Amino acid sequence: SRFAASYGAKVAVAELPFATKASLTEGGVGGTCVLRGCVPKKLLVYGSEFAQEFEDCNGFGWDKFDKPNHSWASLIESKNNEIQRLTGIYKRILDNNKVELIEGRGKIVDKNTVEVDGKTFTCKNIMIATGGLPFVPNIPGKDLVITSDDALDLPVMPKKIAIVGAGFIAVEFAGIFNSFGADVKLFFRGDKILRGFDEEVRDFLTEQISEKGIEVTPKTVPVEVVQGEDGRKGVVTSAGGDVEWFDEVMYATGRAPNVEELGLENVGVETTDRGVIKVDDYSRTNVPNIFAVGDVTDRINLTPVALMEGMAVAKTLFNDTPTKPDHEYVASAVFSQPPVGTVGYTEDEALEKFGTLKIFTSSFRPLKNTISGSTERSFMKIVVDSASDRVVGVHMVGQDSAEIMQGIAIAVKMGATKADFDACVGIHPTAAEEFVTMRDVTREVAKELTPAA
Repeated sequence: SRFAASYGAKVAVAELPFATKASLTEGGVGGTCVLRGCVPKKLLVYGSEFAQEFEDCNGFGWDKFDKPNHSWASLIESKNNEIQRLTGIYKRILDNNKVELIEGRGKIVDKNTVEVDGKTFTCKNIMIATGGLPFVPNIPGKDLVITSDDALDLPVMPKKIAIVGAGFIAVEFAGIFNSFGADVKLFFRGDKILRGFDEEVRDFLTEQISEKGIEVTPKTVPVEVVQGEDGRKGVVTSAGGDVEWFDEVMYATGRAPNVEELGLENVGVETTDRGVIKVDDYSRTNVPNIFAVGDVTDRINLTPVALMEGMAVAKTLFNDTPTKPDHEYVASAVFSQPPVGTVGYTEDEALEKFGTLKIFTSSFRPLKNTISGSTERSFMKIVVDSASDRVVGVHMVGQDSAEIMQGIAIAVKMGATKADFDACVGIHPTAAEEFVTMRDVTREVAKELTPAA
């Protein structure tokens, strides 16, 4: 909205009143990422990581001591204070850029009219950026489970928790609760965590989190959740057997597009069977003056991507610069413990697209851990198109991987070759220098050609 305003457009934003949990009536300026997603999640990750630091310091000469007590309630209070501060900042950003904030639930009446809590507003263009809401499958006892929204606002830290799912959110919260001392069991339908990530990354991270005590249970999901004594929840799984009891059962099985009661049917905006809004290469729906960006379009569901898509629409409409959002070589991170950073193609994707590859990998114990006593290891991987020598994928599991990958992503986006990486002098001693010193090919792979009929 502020970019459109900077190009001279008159802009208004309809947004729900602030709440820590999202619903059809509550939300807040800043959206999922700032209020109940990436930012508060990262604050909890930071808080949980001190547990490992307390152990690691002994190897560096600090006297052994009993771990200090942790106040979960204080952490949640500090987190809530911070997101309250951030939503205030975002409101001021809108105001400073002369974007009108209309607080309430917006509903499309016709292609040029939006209703917000009974008041109508006319407009030339409409952008839908309502994101998604946590999805919980319809199983017996679904009313007993929590989602990521709830997990970020729990009044008490669970001592034992079942987490259902294998994506970003499930793996990240497994790490948070495990580091705070909870007994964590991860249930999921597939055979590996983090579908869509590089296979070696998935395998390596599974090893690392398992070693930390997270119980990884593939091909097994709850079929029923039952109420027990003292608020505990029992899980009956697809594998059968006895009921297993937990303090909380958290579902992180994806998010559904937030399109309920938006009035899409009033203008005939097309969606998929799952409610995803269909858009063209310019984020335009089948209604020419209505656009949609972010998770509601289910392209790459990351906040910076939604921002990029929105900026492209602003340029197209108000800066006389038709711009398509560019979804290639988008870096991302999973704030698991250890974290994952990645940009570009997985090995399988690259093989399908480019045909022949050179793969470079390295696994090592970071310098800090040689003295701390931690057994945590790091993994790095570079995927190179053999024909052009271009680096088309970079993947890392290990401390600081997200920070490292943001810098690597610039080079990959610019089209850097493996020779460019090799020509770069490393910073010593760092983990990052490994990316410019991996000169020995781990393996070469080629796509199998299907014989002509």
